[in-house]
Amino acid sequence: MRQYLTLCQKIIDQGEWVKNARTGKRCLTVIDVDLVYNVDSNEFPLITTRKSFWKSAIAEFLGYLRGYSNAADFRAIGTKTWDANANENTLWLNNPARAGRDDMGRVYGVQGRSWKKPDGTVLDQLQKVVDNLSSGLDDRGEIVSFYNPGEFDLGCLRPCMHTHNFSLLGDRLFLTSYQRSCDVPLGLNFNQIQVFTFLALMAQITGKKAAKAYHKIVNAHIYEDQIDLMRDVQLKRRPFSSPQLRINPEIKSLRDIETWVTLDDFSVEGYQHHEPIAYPFAV
Repeated sequence: MRQYLTLCQKIIDQGEWVKNARTGKRCLTVIDVDLVYNVDSNEFPLITTRKSFWKSAIAEFLGYLRGYSNAADFRAIGTKTWDANANENTLWLNNPARAGRDDMGRVYGVQGRSWKKPDGTVLDQLQKVVDNLSSGLDDRGEIVSFYNPGEFDLGCLRPCMHTHNFSLLGDRLFLTSYQRSCDVPLGLNFNQIQVFTFLALMAQITGKKAAKAYHKIVNAHIYEDQIDLMRDVQLKRRPFSSPQLRINPEIKSLRDIETWVTLDDFSVEGYQHHEPIAYPFAV
């Protein structure tokens, strides 16, 4: 929580104005941010200076792990986060690759589970990493990447948090996640939750001990229509202690995640928070 608030204050104090071509809005921007999450001590990085809707963040990442490419599938598991990008993004609406309402194209989890190879077959990156880690192998390339420049024109949005690199030291599992762009008031708490949960889940299904998760952000920004709410409301609130994430111990395999896991298999204990803040969302 302190890391998050320190970053927000840094952007307010030191950020430089940048005009974003996609949204047409200006952002206060800083470059190169490093965050660390203590998954080993279960310090769940949930924002407390406003109410955070953590279930939607976990539902979204479950959709990625399942390789979903349709906003309706994401809604079915508990999140509407892809509705706007699938159905309100003008460039995507005019893209001949779009297959109809709710279609997202080849984004995020599609790349992680079905990366197309030159011979026409697909590579399941996530399954490879799960298999290696389960057997105690770290080949220094235990990587799941959603970033495929050759298929950017086949999806509604380039991935923001694009690469997840797992590392083993003995039986301790680490994760380093890379993010090219981050809407700090809205997107970052989603991303924090997802990095933390990804390591916790992967450790559980591979039989390892979760250690630290390292979150590296290249471009961290606050949009011009979010500045006043961040500076005059959220940063003036006193944070509470971090809550804890509980994951159903019966989740024991990637197959479980793919088939029967729901939001009911996750809970948060000890979450104290202030009132929600309705930050504008840039499509």
